Amino acid sequence: MSVKILVTGGAGYIGGTVATLLKASGQQPVVFDNFCHSRREMTPAGIEWIEGEVADRELLESVFRAARESDNPFHAVLHFAALIEAGESMQRPELYFRNNSASTLSLLEAMVAQRVGRLVFSSTAAVYGEPQSVPILESAPLLPTNPYGQSKLLVEQMLGWFYRIHGLRYASLRYFNVAGAPEGPEGIVRGEDHEPESHIIPLILDVALGRRKSISIYGDDYPTPDGTCVRDYIHVSDLADAHLLALNALEGEAAAEAPLIYNLGSGNGFSVREVVESARRVTGHPIPAVIQSRRPGDAAVLVASSEKAAHELGWKPRYTELDAILRTAWVWHQKRYAA
Repeated sequence: MSVKILVTGGAGYIGGTVATLLKASGQQPVVFDNFCHSRREMTPAGIEWIEGEVADRELLESVFRAARESDNPFHAVLHFAALIEAGESMQRPELYFRNNSASTLSLLEAMVAQRVGRLVFSSTAAVYGEPQSVPILESAPLLPTNPYGQSKLLVEQMLGWFYRIHGLRYASLRYFNVAGAPEGPEGIVRGEDHEPESHIIPLILDVALGRRKSISIYGDDYPTPDGTCVRDYIHVSDLADAHLLALNALEGEAAAEAPLIYNLGSGNGFSVREVVESARRVTGHPIPAVIQSRRPGDAAVLVASSEKAAHELGWKPRYTELDAILRTAWVWHQKRYAA
């Protein structure tokens, strides 16, 4: 019998990609989503889904209980459901602490009550804040500069106590900037599609499609080579691979001895200007850029060291060139909006 996995936020960009990969690998993913920032039609085909709130402990317990009583219990949870906009969190921090931190507590309570003992958590590089050195190691100080990063750090801290007291095994995956679209046997059929959209690559591609007049660059006076923020971009398919590796690692002795904490990034930093230039090459469009004021809470440089994930999980990104990542995103963006 295939292993049953609950995927919270599984109708979203990353969660949906991972759920699709789980199914392809012979697992039995079940999507749990409230569709507040995703579309029902983007729920992976052929995968069971449940509409609900992660804050609804009673509903989650009933889902776990019903699966156990049917002799096909949930083996683990992959937890993606969260609000993700750092800028918005600087304006409405209460949304992030309630939706990301408090709601996850309800999920953890339901898991412990119904004896679901494995969790892979979608964390973020924002837990590091302004790093003291790059590339960032997992041992770097955790000093978020915005409520979004703080809300994720609070979850990591809760997980640490649930591990110590309840024996909950978990892997916390600290993402850097996720981009691109998964390439499969049927081509590219899903991609980055937030509602509303605020991520830089889809916004840049909107300009190439004529959906926007220009792309805004927030700040050109950072202490970086060209004055714009530098980020580490990871292809969504590489990220999905890491989730399955982390899920498997939770069965090993290392996960019994200590939580699994990994950075996931390409290890290469690209400035906002370099991302715009890459998009110009890939799309053949001039893509006008307009300099705006800095946004509160933005770190100057976030670049990962993923050596720990490579060594312990055997993870190796397949997409190492920014143009290759942008190419897959551009294929999806044209399918999504050009028609």
